[in-house]
Amino acid sequence: MNDLPLTLMAVHAHPDDEATGTGGVLARYAAEGIRTVLVTCTDGGCGDGPGGVKPGDPGHDPAAVALMRRQELEASCEILKVSHLETLDYADSGMMGWPANDAPGSFWQTPVVESAARLAKLLRRYEPDVVVTYDENGFYGHPDHIQANRITMAALAMTGLTPKVYWTTAPRSMMQRFGEVMREFGADWQEPDPAEAAAMAEIGLPDEEITTWVDTAAFGGQKFDALAAHASQGENIFFLAMGQERFTELMGVETFVRVQDTTGAAVPENDLFAGLR
Repeated sequence: MNDLPLTLMAVHAHPDDEATGTGGVLARYAAEGIRTVLVTCTDGGCGDGPGGVKPGDPGHDPAAVALMRRQELEASCEILKVSHLETLDYADSGMMGWPANDAPGSFWQTPVVESAARLAKLLRRYEPDVVVTYDENGFYGHPDHIQANRITMAALAMTGLTPKVYWTTAPRSMMQRFGEVMREFGADWQEPDPAEAAAMAEIGLPDEEITTWVDTAAFGGQKFDALAAHASQGENIFFLAMGQERFTELMGVETFVRVQDTTGAAVPENDLFAGLR
């Protein structure tokens, strides 16, 4: 046993990801006195610029976007009461197939062993009891999310640390509800073609395969406000259109699949720290 506080480390790809996938658990566990560490791997420079200008369009300045998004990230962390923010500041690789995928210095182009070594230093520093990141497909195939998974698992192997490890996911039943709500709120939402629909159907997991369901409804307001702090990306953050009440109703449980555990805590579980306290 050591004298370190119980610690949750979340490894995310971009500014705003911390709020979307883990805003509830970050806020909940901070309120319970657990130390929360957020590692953000990229600078978010492929996000929208002022006025919604898109990457590659005239007037889009990745460096300026990255600076703006860093300020928004810090505001989000303040809302979620994140104890420690660590940024690796790799260049945002953009969506799969974008030219930014191939840019020197992008997260996607950086060797896994190099990025993992940097993350391993943070793992040794904080010695987290729980580590959360994406699944092997980055939840929906985003290259930076995939890379975040790769470096997290590689860094854990480098350190020999044995925290409980979770990958974020969503139950298929919830994905169906998302589709219904998107049609309700998205005026321009159109039915995807069959190929896209099939791909969407593969996102997340069947409900019975999810190991961990964490009730974060009491922190829905913080999660919503943390997302709203990323105002420059508001056009892309669909959930804000719902309003806080409907958002909390839909997003008040965060779900994970447990992929590493030494506690023997029974699943399904309702606490990332089950078996640790």
